[in-house]
Amino acid sequence: MALCLECDAPLDIDIDEVDEGDVILCDECGTEFEVVGTEPLELARVEEEGYEDEDKIGEEEEEE
Repeated sequence: MALCLECDAPLDIDIDEVDEGDVILCDECGTEFEVVGTEPLELARVEEEGYEDEDKIGEEEEEE
């Protein structure tokens, strides 16, 4: 069973029903994890700031 990297709560994941790129939400603390591997199951914390920065970079390039 996978545990939340933030609060150590068990994550409710059906390994047979997840694919790479799926986002899993911790019911206890609300942290989002992206499935980056399925065999074995590998999760990475979704960093909202990183997505915002990427969007800003794209907008800045368009303005130039």
